[in-house]
Amino acid sequence: MIGLLALALVGLFWASRPQWVADMRLWRAVGDASVVLLALSLAIGPAGRLFPLLSPLGRWRRQFGIWTALTGLIHTLLVLWQWVSFDLGRLMGYEFVPELGRTARLEPGFGLANLMGLVAMAWLLVLLATSSDRAMRRLGPAVWSWVQGFAHVVFYLVVLHAAYFLYMHYTLSFHRAVPEPNWFRLPLLLLAGAVLVLQIASSVRGSRGRSTVHA
Repeated sequence: MIGLLALALVGLFWASRPQWVADMRLWRAVGDASVVLLALSLAIGPAGRLFPLLSPLGRWRRQFGIWTALTGLIHTLLVLWQWVSFDLGRLMGYEFVPELGRTARLEPGFGLANLMGLVAMAWLLVLLATSSDRAMRRLGPAVWSWVQGFAHVVFYLVVLHAAYFLYMHYTLSFHRAVPEPNWFRLPLLLLAGAVLVLQIASSVRGSRGRSTVHA
């Protein structure tokens, strides 16, 4: 079911940008679907604690995480293959400029944004590898919980990575034609804000509950 949801999200993102070239349209559709799945996986836990009627959704959290990692990996491989051609220099924002006769960094921030995306992807693979009961038994509950807790760090790295391309990369300083603004700008901020608010509210309610018990 979550796999079908992931495919549906990719399809919706793909259909919403018919004006883009096919390769860019595909990797952005897969990447944006991964962001939504990651936000849902992190929202389920605190939402269930705040609203008991939503608590049954907690059993789907692992599946959301697995499909987040799979779609994120596909997005990463597509970008490395179709955009930067597995060239480390291009990945860091360096390109050969014929007018200069040398390689130059044309897009400030491009390399840093990609590094954040790669770090997030690496941690997603770690989370994917440990998303099983067997991994929990082998690592122990304490270590397993510590590893899985990095999902929150991954989310905000992903948000920063996506925000760069939504708000900063394609501007008047871009050395090629500037495409139309991506409609996913506002939804990304709303997703990030919603996850943050849910996490804070859940933590506050949990701390109040513990204080009441101790009192």
